[in-house]
Amino acid sequence: MELYYLIWLATTSAVTFALYGYDKQQAKKNAERVPERTLHLCSLAGGFFGGWLGRLIFRHKTQKPIFAVILMAATVIHVAVIFLLRRY
Repeated sequence: MELYYLIWLATTSAVTFALYGYDKQQAKKNAERVPERTLHLCSLAGGFFGGWLGRLIFRHKTQKPIFAVILMAATVIHVAVIFLLRRY
């Protein structure tokens, strides 16, 4: 069970990271963007690691505090789930 969850986290993180990169490119081109809600939901669904990396590598969404808050909440939630899975 724990392995499947880790695969889920890796997959959603890769998708979230890609979305951050895509959104940054779109922002530079002044083109259609990824909705902020989508980035938040991807982070909460398990892509928090990709969200942190996307902020760091692409220097994207660093001026909006809500992104850090959502990523921190998602991190706490999923670390707690990992802890609980390891106990049982």
